[in-house]
Amino acid sequence: MSLFPPAARRVAWFLLAVWALAAPAAAQSNGPVRRLSIDEAVELALEQNLGVQIERLNPQISDLSVAQADTAWTPSVSTTFTTNERDTPANSFLSGAADKITSGQISTAVNYSQAFRWGGNAAVAWDNSRSTSNNIFSNFDPTLQANLSLQYSQPLLRNRTIDASRQQLLVAQKNREISDVQLQQTIATTRRNVRNAYWDLAYAVATRDVASQSLDLAQQSLRNTRARVEIGTMAPIDIVEASAEVARRQEALIVAEASIEQAEDRLRALVLDPSMPDFWSTRIELTDVRALQSAPIDLDAAVRNALNLRTDLRQAQKSLESSDISIRYARNQTLPDLNVQVNYGVTGLGGKQFLRGQPVGGSFIGPVIGEVSRGNGSVLGNLFTNDYPTWTLALTVGYPIGLANAEANLARTRLERRQSEVQLQNLELQVTTQVRDAARQVTTNAQRVETTRVARELSEERLGAEEKKLAAGTSTSFFVFQAQRDLAEARNSELRAVLDYNKSLVDFETVQETSLGGGTGTIAVPTAGTAATTGGGTATTATAQGAGQGQGQGF
Repeated sequence: MSLFPPAARRVAWFLLAVWALAAPAAAQSNGPVRRLSIDEAVELALEQNLGVQIERLNPQISDLSVAQADTAWTPSVSTTFTTNERDTPANSFLSGAADKITSGQISTAVNYSQAFRWGGNAAVAWDNSRSTSNNIFSNFDPTLQANLSLQYSQPLLRNRTIDASRQQLLVAQKNREISDVQLQQTIATTRRNVRNAYWDLAYAVATRDVASQSLDLAQQSLRNTRARVEIGTMAPIDIVEASAEVARRQEALIVAEASIEQAEDRLRALVLDPSMPDFWSTRIELTDVRALQSAPIDLDAAVRNALNLRTDLRQAQKSLESSDISIRYARNQTLPDLNVQVNYGVTGLGGKQFLRGQPVGGSFIGPVIGEVSRGNGSVLGNLFTNDYPTWTLALTVGYPIGLANAEANLARTRLERRQSEVQLQNLELQVTTQVRDAARQVTTNAQRVETTRVARELSEERLGAEEKKLAAGTSTSFFVFQAQRDLAEARNSELRAVLDYNKSLVDFETVQETSLGGGTGTIAVPTAGTAATTGGGTATTATAQGAGQGQGQGF
């Protein structure tokens, strides 16, 4: 026995119905409203989605990696300034001084080095010094000296066509290209997620409308039952059954309202800027709630597009190109190390030069009879007139005894390259399978739309017939309620079929550009009443010429 009288129960059911219908509307009435078409939603997501913003940084990071690898050919300049003073004890009568030798030097040096992209290396060195000494054997005090040297080395076999620096740069460039492909994959996946979230919200709104219609039917049946009980054509117990049915329909409406909020949150997180102050209070109103449009598909063209456009295939191909670079480098490292090196130098000398006469008195050196000052101009003159040149030509050959390491590395790289080729073939097979599965889902869901439409129309006819039979006294409210529930279920099934069809079209477009779900496995094949839940994006897709008008109530 119920603890509440019938009148109180009726008031409670009425207040619950008012709350179920009015509370969600009141909750959604606060905050701005953003009207969005599906294309506008995609555009906003590509601008504001955090995942896309994160992925957009990867090409910039790859650019820095390329720039870092390119620094191997950046010229280097270094300068050195040196000064020193030194006292050396005289340990021989030939030391040049009676007690100690005092010398000092101030020198500067500039070195320039440059590596070239064809494997050569060049270096230029300049040094200039001023030195003093009390050594009597020295002909200059102070002594000014300048040296200019040029050096160039070039590998002739190993490291001539490719070396470690060039390999690193080429691989970094390939990784930069791969980062572009990964960005395209993220964009494609985001497009697909936004479109599916858009249709999920449309489906949730349509499901709420079905629940509201079902509640209206139950409330109308409750009013009719009460009227029949008052005139004595139905038993009072029928009111309890009708009230229970209204409560069930109210529960379904409450759940449908919550589903709308959940779907709206998912779409909001994809397309709106989280930093905006009214992010969570902004309502999204869909404008692309149109009748179902269907078009036959060209499977062969879709497969060709996928084999040309798929981001995972393009990444695999870029990886193969990187493997080719590694093989090229490993093969080069098996060659002998043959290098040619050319050195050229010139020296200039100046300062205060002592002029000496003939030795006298058994001395080894003659007395100073005069001085000649030769400044920096004279020193530079020695350099530019090539008075004191020095040059060297060297040919170096290096060949290790046994090439086990280099040959093993080359063999391993070739095997890895062959493995990548087989993986690419396997991936192409998976891509073809995914496209065929996606096309099959489009066809299956189109047929489901038609069959669920027919089922919904028959359910409407059955409900009308049961209501007429009830009015004539040949049926009961139980069968009317059962017909109402069957109609609600048929409407939801039709909406689900339309949702699955719209999603399968998105998947069919996406699978031609990127893997559904972001992986390389096969896509999930949904059964009747379920939707594919794999991910991807849009591409230049293949559809047959002349789209036709499909059947179904749409959203």
